Amino acid sequence: MSWASSEVVSVLVFLLPGFVAAAVFYSLTSYPKPNEFGQVIQALIFTSVGQSIAWTIRHFWGSNTSWTIALEALIPLLSAIIFALVVVFLSNNDLTHSVLRRIRFTRENSYSSEWYSSFVQNSDSYVVLHLKDGRRLYGWPREWPSRPELGHFRIIEAQWLSEGESYSPGDETHEISAIVVSVDDVGMVEFVEVEQVYEE
Repeated sequence: MSWASSEVVSVLVFLLPGFVAAAVFYSLTSYPKPNEFGQVIQALIFTSVGQSIAWTIRHFWGSNTSWTIALEALIPLLSAIIFALVVVFLSNNDLTHSVLRRIRFTRENSYSSEWYSSFVQNSDSYVVLHLKDGRRLYGWPREWPSRPELGHFRIIEAQWLSEGESYSPGDETHEISAIVVSVDDVGMVEFVEVEQVYEE
């Protein structure tokens, strides 16, 4: 029984970097978590990278140097977390796909959906939320949902637009610091460039 317990602990210590790195990745990106099988596969990928980096460090450190048990567990964990942070940075800034688009390997981007991509690429724009009940809300999207089926908008500098009314910055309702709108109530989102707003 002690053999089985020590083997289980060894396997868990070996796999821990991947699961921690996957948790870091999903907590810092807009990607939804896959099913359990997909999470295990991604954790194994992060584990293999973390263990490979740890093996490389140990190899160059010197095979005669004895690592403590703490170092044996800590180096792969830190390696996997650093690798996850690099992947997060590349994903959140569309760096890998932008290079691949330039050399015509793909037309895709690194973002989790067209919804998320639209908000990132229009991050300097005001929005008009066209609500399903016919009303329109204009303002600055301080927060917005990562996915179109779940979450809320938090709009500051908010202004309700009547039929045919154009955008007029400065006429915001100053008594209201923000308006929170459920994404379920929104039928369409219109992005308004800052230059266009101030020209009208």
